Amino acid sequence: MDLFIFFSEILGKKVTDENGGYVGRLCDIGMKVGSDVYPKSCFLVVKKGFLKKKFAEISWDAIEEFNGTFKAKLPHHKVIFQKDRPQYELTLCADVLDQQVVDIDDQKVVRVNDINFLKVDNCLYLAHVDVGLRGLVRRLGWSMVVDGIVRFFSDRAVYLTHEDFIPWKNTQVLTLGRTKNVLRLNIGREKLSQIPPAELAEIMEDLDIFEKYSLFKSLETPLQRKVFSDLSTSEQEEIVDQMAEKEAGELLENIPSDDAVDLLLTLPKEKTIELMRTISTKKSKKLRELLGFERDSAGGLMTTEYLYLPQNATAKDAMKLVEENAQSSANIYHIYVIDDQRRLIGSTSLRRFITAPSYTPIEETCYPKKIFVRTDDGMEEIALLLEKYRFSAIPVLDENDVLKGVITIDDVLEELITIAWGKYKEKL
Repeated sequence: MDLFIFFSEILGKKVTDENGGYVGRLCDIGMKVGSDVYPKSCFLVVKKGFLKKKFAEISWDAIEEFNGTFKAKLPHHKVIFQKDRPQYELTLCADVLDQQVVDIDDQKVVRVNDINFLKVDNCLYLAHVDVGLRGLVRRLGWSMVVDGIVRFFSDRAVYLTHEDFIPWKNTQVLTLGRTKNVLRLNIGREKLSQIPPAELAEIMEDLDIFEKYSLFKSLETPLQRKVFSDLSTSEQEEIVDQMAEKEAGELLENIPSDDAVDLLLTLPKEKTIELMRTISTKKSKKLRELLGFERDSAGGLMTTEYLYLPQNATAKDAMKLVEENAQSSANIYHIYVIDDQRRLIGSTSLRRFITAPSYTPIEETCYPKKIFVRTDDGMEEIALLLEKYRFSAIPVLDENDVLKGVITIDDVLEELITIAWGKYKEKL
């Protein structure tokens, strides 16, 4: 037998007992998943019956050399059939074949049409998933006819010479029978973490809620939070609906406050109240304050995650603050200097203090003019100031000049696009 075998070539093959008596037909294969890159065949699932189907599980170790049929090293009475299909952490028909997976290298969602095994001794290792048209034709049993037709017109056709395979180690299964959590090897997690959060969010846009949530759950917690912030509010709501309240509350507690508020404003009032109860007192206080502002006002757009220093700080203190917050959600390119009443003294940027001598008072690196908006200022005024001074962020003060938050240009652009799109739809 060839070194590589397609699942479609052995699916439905006859399974016999040690005496050659008919047992059933192969309907699935269970794979052992662990630290190995390529899962190993662990057992086969045998099916018999037509209207009243029954299933049996046979350990792969009990299978002799297979060639055309599978022969078990067991007497017939040792093969126990039951009404329900055996469950395992990874069964190929139930969890991979015809399912959508993420191609981690090309960063796209694809459908699995066939599976390619590597045969070593008497074991099968899951080597590739076939996502090409030829894999689908092979599944349907039309390979001989279709290959012959294509070859008649061109024996060098791409269809004949190119197999659309993805190595198993470069795939991420999205759903496992809809009821299990996503399965993933460590290597897959590492590869997923290399995809920018914004692109992962784009991938999730085309998935249904089950697949979306499964992919989201497979991500490491820090990456989950970044991806969540890049999702649309409606998609965030779908994700939160699948979570337990405590889990959802923890997520909201660790994403930027403005993103959390945008979501809370779209949720039913009862849901918002329930989630706020699970969030720590300090964070919930911030969120309640933000929830009190109009959505398109400076107070409604601002985030409370920002970097600040006292008046007596130095450029060295500023660099240390940036290093400590390099992985946080706060904007690390701007630092705000405040007095002991949290009133804004001035604003500085990484470009202004990074080249200054370490002992330079941070106040001396601030912009000459104090640019800010008030919490009740509207979108137009905010946008004009950001455009005029070419700032990527602007501080938000209350009537007493106390620094309440910061608005980034991304938040403004997102809101402006939403408003423009709403006006465009009204004209249609």
